[in-house]
Amino acid sequence: MAEHISRSVESHLHNAAGEPLSSCALDDIDVNVPHMKILVIEDDLEAAAYMTKAFREAGIVVDHASDGESGLFMGCENVYDVMIVDRMLPRRDGLSVISELRRKGVETPVLILSALGQVDDRVTGLRAGGDDYLPKPYAFNELLARIEVLGRRKGKPEQDMIYRVGDLELDRLSHDVRRNGKEILLQPREFRLLEYLMKNAGQVVTRTMLLENVWDYHFDPQTNVIDVHVSRLRSKIEKDFDKPLLKTIRGAGYMMKDEG
Repeated sequence: MAEHISRSVESHLHNAAGEPLSSCALDDIDVNVPHMKILVIEDDLEAAAYMTKAFREAGIVVDHASDGESGLFMGCENVYDVMIVDRMLPRRDGLSVISELRRKGVETPVLILSALGQVDDRVTGLRAGGDDYLPKPYAFNELLARIEVLGRRKGKPEQDMIYRVGDLELDRLSHDVRRNGKEILLQPREFRLLEYLMKNAGQVVTRTMLLENVWDYHFDPQTNVIDVHVSRLRSKIEKDFDKPLLKTIRGAGYMMKDEG
């Protein structure tokens, strides 16, 4: 954890006794959260960074959006187990984000995290399509527990849990990857890369999309990190198999596709 925590972050994170939660206190939290992928839509960048790092240390894959429009786009384009949405956001407020997600048919459970904690505020948030509402300040272990409950409450259809391209199969929950029944062992980054490519099977995935969704970069690091990982991944999923699945689209990006 970062050694310095701003007053704004301290004002949001508390322990179960209502005392401000320091970074070292997170080590004492009993974490029992299964593998999950969540989206945090929060415009307080320092609070979001602190929260994101805590989730990742708990074994949760986290994406972050700093405004309502970006959060809405990511929520529609990616598969998440849970979304955490602040109410007061730039470009589009949190309740509008949730309402639009529901209108578009996105049923991902949403936990609203907000300084607006009166009864009327909570009722409004739930009626807008939220599944849970946690006022700030909050205890981080309670936030973890609520996310775990939301993740269990609404199971996803198998096609969201298991991705298939040809004879290649990826299980998002168990992290099991097999091709033609043969187990393929991947490093965490390789798994996340394959997961994103398979989610978008049949579509061109650009380098920018990979940087933002797999590496959490919102700038070009000017390295060959993508090429290296794609090469390693291709070797693992195509070596000893007859048919290639991962294609390079020259000048555009990559595509997972089974051409039969």
